[in-house]
Amino acid sequence: MVSFNPQALAAAVHIRLVGLGKHYRVGQQDVQALHDINLDIRRGEVFGIIGRSGAGKSSLLRSLNRLEQPSSGQVLIEGEDIVGFDRARLAGLRQRTGMIFQHFNLMASQTVGDNVGLPLRLAGIGRAERARRVDELLHLVGLQDKRDAYPAQLSGGQKQRVGIARALVLQPDLLLCDEATSALDPESTQAILALLRDINRRLGLTIVLITHEMEVIRDLCDRVVVLENGRVVEQGDVWQVFGDPRHDVTRSLLGTLQPAVHDAPSESGAQIMLDLHYTGASGHEPELSAIAALFGCRTHLVQGGIERIQGRALGCLRVRVEASGGGLEALLQRARQIADRVERAGA
Repeated sequence: MVSFNPQALAAAVHIRLVGLGKHYRVGQQDVQALHDINLDIRRGEVFGIIGRSGAGKSSLLRSLNRLEQPSSGQVLIEGEDIVGFDRARLAGLRQRTGMIFQHFNLMASQTVGDNVGLPLRLAGIGRAERARRVDELLHLVGLQDKRDAYPAQLSGGQKQRVGIARALVLQPDLLLCDEATSALDPESTQAILALLRDINRRLGLTIVLITHEMEVIRDLCDRVVVLENGRVVEQGDVWQVFGDPRHDVTRSLLGTLQPAVHDAPSESGAQIMLDLHYTGASGHEPELSAIAALFGCRTHLVQGGIERIQGRALGCLRVRVEASGGGLEALLQRARQIADRVERAGA
């Protein structure tokens, strides 16, 4: 029997939020942005935060480096509650925490090298060491030939690479991303996602990001939390949440990613239409030959779509089969051997 090791479990947790709350005073009213948030973020993972506008995503992210002061609860980073940090300890925390912004926040009058080196200069790092680290980071993000260029001479994707280099120059162990790709075109977005994935793997950084782009969560994150009205309504591995969303908000957010199954020709004669859902829960693979062999009759793929997230097949296939002995219930029982959930189409 495998023994439970609570010390090993605790060591895997980089950030722990306990009863986190945040309210703002707006005129004569209190607005509660976060309600009793409890979650763990593991060391070295890419953790996504999604939700509708006003759900509390930014308030949650900015609580992790105290750009927002929580109203209640704890923010434990490596076991220390940062809510009560004084100015000196807060400065140390922020040196260990990089942040990437949606609109780059570069200084137009400074070169790329100067923008990347600014945190080092503010931290009192000497010129030689600044130059070494700037060169190292520009090489990491693929901009070693742009050191003397100015932001106005760069594309959007290049500006975000400068922002990433600047966020990493103090060698943080936590990287916060605030809509880091929403101002970019699709090609630049994919390049930035590939860069962040590479940085996560090579440097072992914990990355926490908020985004309204579900493709970013799908392609980059390990786990995801869904917020609604400042509360956690769903969380889990990306394949799990995307493959079988339980909350209405999650289903709405993921609507653009779900394979569309449109109205199809109605059943006729002895034919029955079935929807085979793959949620990743059991590792079933949508093998057409296995599906046809299982039903033991002519089987037609009508429509559907499958994608792979974290190595698991997710999606839905609509098939039309001939009703055999036993009728619908017999077909459903067979289909449950090869799919996570089976429904009669349109039922």
